[in-house]
Amino acid sequence: MVSKLAAGWRIQRRVIGALMIRELITRFGRENIGFLWVMVEPLLFGLLVGLIWSYAKGPEEHGVSIIAFVVTGYLPLTLFRNSVNRAVKVFTVNSSLMYHRQITLTDFIFVRFLIEMIGGMMAYLVVGLLLIYLDLFPVPFDIGWLIVGWLVYCAFTLSLCFVLAPLSEMSDVLEKMMPVTTYVIIPFSGTFNMASWVTPDAREVLLYSPFVNAMEMMRYGVFGDNVTAYFGFGVPIAATMFFLAIGLILCRKVRRILVVE
Repeated sequence: MVSKLAAGWRIQRRVIGALMIRELITRFGRENIGFLWVMVEPLLFGLLVGLIWSYAKGPEEHGVSIIAFVVTGYLPLTLFRNSVNRAVKVFTVNSSLMYHRQITLTDFIFVRFLIEMIGGMMAYLVVGLLLIYLDLFPVPFDIGWLIVGWLVYCAFTLSLCFVLAPLSEMSDVLEKMMPVTTYVIIPFSGTFNMASWVTPDAREVLLYSPFVNAMEMMRYGVFGDNVTAYFGFGVPIAATMFFLAIGLILCRKVRRILVVE
């Protein structure tokens, strides 16, 4: 039993590795900085948005650096936006690979998300070190909570990708609505505000958002006692498990009707 699991794990690692290489070459080619573009995009967006907010609102808000606050919110938001957009029609684009029995539909979703997650982590590290050097970003108060919040955010985003990928194969309407939807959820994502900044009634509603809980964890990990963070694990874990289960069911349904070219 153990030997079969080990053999299966080795095959799965090779499949994921091969698909990642194929995806990176397809998206970024072999010239210029290649894969590093996946880090540069969120890095530039995070820095530019932070600088704009700093110019518009001043260097601090609610006692924390406005640049650091915006960066800690915008980089995870970029991960979410890029991940869900990449999940749309991912099966159709890669349908020719379905001839290989070792490759499953979930591999395509996971590989695209993994690339975005690694790029987001690299961008977070680079921009954090740069801003710390420029004295515009605090040394994280608790790196553990920062990592936990990031992983919770990533897990929920991945579960949404598992739902959106098969749904996009069932209806073309979803593909048209995704760009608008990713912007509509910003007020409920905790990107540019904290739960402690709103009224208790509004806070109660916001904490039903897995994104807000994860963002509060990350903000506490960065700013510590300089902010009042509200979060819990129940909502994000329950929501992640729910959407993951629904996504796997939808993937199985789509596999039956997917046309392999």
